[in-house]
Amino acid sequence: MKQLAILIPDGPSTLSSLILTVEVIEAANAYFIQNGKAPVFHTTLVGNEKAKTINGSFAIQQEKSTSDLDMVDLIIVPALGNDIESAIKNNKKNIEWVMDQYKNGAEVASLCTGAFILGAAGLLNGKSCSTHWGFADTFRSMFPEVNLTIEKIITDERGVYTSGGALSSLNLVLYLIGKYYSRETAIYCAKVFELEIERNNQSQYIIFSGQKKHEDEQIKTAQLFMENNVGDKIIIEKLSSKFSIERRNFDRRFKKATGNTPLEYMQRLKVEAAKKYLEKSRKTVNEVMYKVGYSDVRAFREVFKKITGMSPIEYKNKYN
Repeated sequence: MKQLAILIPDGPSTLSSLILTVEVIEAANAYFIQNGKAPVFHTTLVGNEKAKTINGSFAIQQEKSTSDLDMVDLIIVPALGNDIESAIKNNKKNIEWVMDQYKNGAEVASLCTGAFILGAAGLLNGKSCSTHWGFADTFRSMFPEVNLTIEKIITDERGVYTSGGALSSLNLVLYLIGKYYSRETAIYCAKVFELEIERNNQSQYIIFSGQKKHEDEQIKTAQLFMENNVGDKIIIEKLSSKFSIERRNFDRRFKKATGNTPLEYMQRLKVEAAKKYLEKSRKTVNEVMYKVGYSDVRAFREVFKKITGMSPIEYKNKYN
């Protein structure tokens, strides 16, 4: 039987990612037993001597200290609380333990913002990674050497797995069950917990609010101008001239500050505005298209699907 260690981080964490992960793994083991097979994983909640996860009125205590487990096959790191910097500082011992276990052959998976633990451990350097879209800017600033693919729900590179945000992380748990147990077992668990097994993109959930945690005041002013004129057709050359910045330099500074080129930023603003119209109004797709400054139906649909993973009509049917 393989040893699965579910890490209880020091400080606040998200109980749902802990509890539901345990329940799905237990369901997979039970399914194997029903079919005359031995369970694959023995699951242990591990942490430091005083590790405790508290969320409101709930608390979970570890079964074993990390120092009591010399060898594990798989580590799952659940979601952290909202104060990421404090979480990294409070979990130095856990981070070191994860690093050592990975060097000794263990595979490591993070759920949602648990990716920050893997990033701090250096396990994501040069690899692709996902996490909750709401923490994308923070992650990029802390770990610029990691290829953050925020639209993906699952990444899998060299024994390191990451997942998208919140309950979408259960798709990674199903993925791991498919790998360690069988595809049939993963389908069974998906049906029992009523999960969409083939979901692999979280783009439709991302709420774009712009990245303004930077010190380039001219670029911030340009961002605000774009946001306040989202329904207009803005020509980037004219925008850079408006702020007396040469176009190539404007593109470079904008990308450095926001993570997007000016054109990408404008597209994201327009699509975010279109999403709100599609969610709340009776406007047709074409009416929404004109409202956010597009006149070419094909171009609008292509940009919308590229950013959200869905066509405008699919999005409207799902969220209106």
